[in-house]
Amino acid sequence: MGEAGDAALLLVRLTVGAVMAVHGWNHWRGGGGIEGTARWFAGLGLRRPLLQAWLSVLTEIGAGVLLAAGLFTSLAGAAVISVMLVAGLLAHRRNGFFVFKDGYEYVLVLAVLSLALAAWGPGEYAVDTAAGIELTGWPGTGAALGAAILGTGTLLALFYRPQAPSAS
Repeated sequence: MGEAGDAALLLVRLTVGAVMAVHGWNHWRGGGGIEGTARWFAGLGLRRPLLQAWLSVLTEIGAGVLLAAGLFTSLAGAAVISVMLVAGLLAHRRNGFFVFKDGYEYVLVLAVLSLALAAWGPGEYAVDTAAGIELTGWPGTGAALGAAILGTGTLLALFYRPQAPSAS
């Protein structure tokens, strides 16, 4: 890929990683804190919302740090994709595409960039590369996409119970 490509991968990893870590931190410490995040998740139809809030915080911060470091890049990408799938499906899909209308544009970009990182690999400036544990190409893509779909499906099957519309 060359030096410019490796620098670009580092920039993408650092940006997506920082966005995810700060997003997780905000769910924990910002606004209404973890309790506010749990209330929001309950409103989306997730049962055990406090557990969901903590899982979201840990996943977002953990995936962000792993992506930034270029460590277990495909797994970190899978975590981001899964979180973004849940957010897109439960919170943003009904609002359409555009982020300024609270649509799924933002979560789509983060998920696709994470999948692309799983395909491209972390680049030269990464812990995966230094340790010789890169998983790239179709295997990295398949691992990230498969783990993301499995994680999302499991979470929704176990915890998504939207309220039935009330008969008025």
